[in-house]
Amino acid sequence: MDVRDDFPILKRKINGKPLVYLDNAATTQKPVQVLDAVDEFYKGHHANLGRGVHTLALETTEIYEDARKRVAGFINAKPEEIVFTNNTTQGLNMVAHHQGKELVRFNEVVTTVMEHHSNYVPWKLACELSKAKLRMVDITDDGRLDMKDFQKSVNKNTRVVAATHVSNVLGTVNPVSDMVKIAHENGAVFVLDGAQSVAHQKTDVKKLKCDFMAFSGHKMLAPMGIGVLYGQYDLLEDMDPDLTGGGMVERTYPSKITFLKTPRKFEAGTQNAGGAVGLAAAIDYLERIGMDKVQKHEDGLTKYALENMGGVKIYGPKERAGIISFNIPGISSEEIATIMDEQGIAIRSGQHCAQPLMHRLKIDGCARMSFYLYNTKDELEYTLGILRKIKDIA
Repeated sequence: MDVRDDFPILKRKINGKPLVYLDNAATTQKPVQVLDAVDEFYKGHHANLGRGVHTLALETTEIYEDARKRVAGFINAKPEEIVFTNNTTQGLNMVAHHQGKELVRFNEVVTTVMEHHSNYVPWKLACELSKAKLRMVDITDDGRLDMKDFQKSVNKNTRVVAATHVSNVLGTVNPVSDMVKIAHENGAVFVLDGAQSVAHQKTDVKKLKCDFMAFSGHKMLAPMGIGVLYGQYDLLEDMDPDLTGGGMVERTYPSKITFLKTPRKFEAGTQNAGGAVGLAAAIDYLERIGMDKVQKHEDGLTKYALENMGGVKIYGPKERAGIISFNIPGISSEEIATIMDEQGIAIRSGQHCAQPLMHRLKIDGCARMSFYLYNTKDELEYTLGILRKIKDIA
């Protein structure tokens, strides 16, 4: 995919070697189209949105709401179903806090052993406070979600099912539509962590039929500090805001306070308009390429890597998203990542904010390569060559 010239950072050298950036599951690099859009906003339009009638304030408000519309169109939602957040973590916490207030002793929350801490810790704490039960669905030996265990775990006591679309460690793509169907048949709300999926494949929340979904801009070419919580409008309207203050109040009286309509009631304080601009520009960029092409490109790199990584322990199924976690006997994941960095290659190491999964796999951590649209087969060949050398000396 001929896009590399759009990414200035890819021209850098690390330790005297050309940068090979394979840490895309953590965060992605930014094209000039996104950088220029954010720069132009701050140079030509910047003001506090929704707070004034002067030209800059009105322009910023319009730009911000246009960005909301772009996000909504990208995932086939309505603009009023899009809440801007700081990141995936905040969105998931917002839902967990609200649902946690509704949980009682005999309720159950179902999640999976492959969850990122952002979709595990909030539900764990909510269940501890309410005395509700937290069920964690297991995986199969090849790293897929155990659907038999999922079906047994979800029952009429289940209030919430919270699951990732794509595992940030295993690359497993979960059968979300099937999971949502089972959850809804039992009267449960389905909360989807889309952090590792929205940037990599076409996502349609109406087809998935999830009730909530959270994702981050920085994992899809946008700046850090901007994220999205999608929620079905009636469910969002039923939620109380966790953060209160300026910009989300309709009226204040000595006896009561009324809030603005969803989604603005969840966006207290000065909002990250520049981040929203960057997210809209990132969506424009991805849609010009086409999400089908993005996914096809990543699938090709992933398949090639899996076919040429003999002699290392790979975690997860053969069919997966563009994430490959692995270990080499006799050497720690941190040592692997350090040696890779010496050769200009950026990969991840450690527990990847997924300690329940590490316990399930019986490992202390693992190295992780993750791909995106600007990675190339030549980069992969180089990386696999270094990996073979590490394996030989381990």
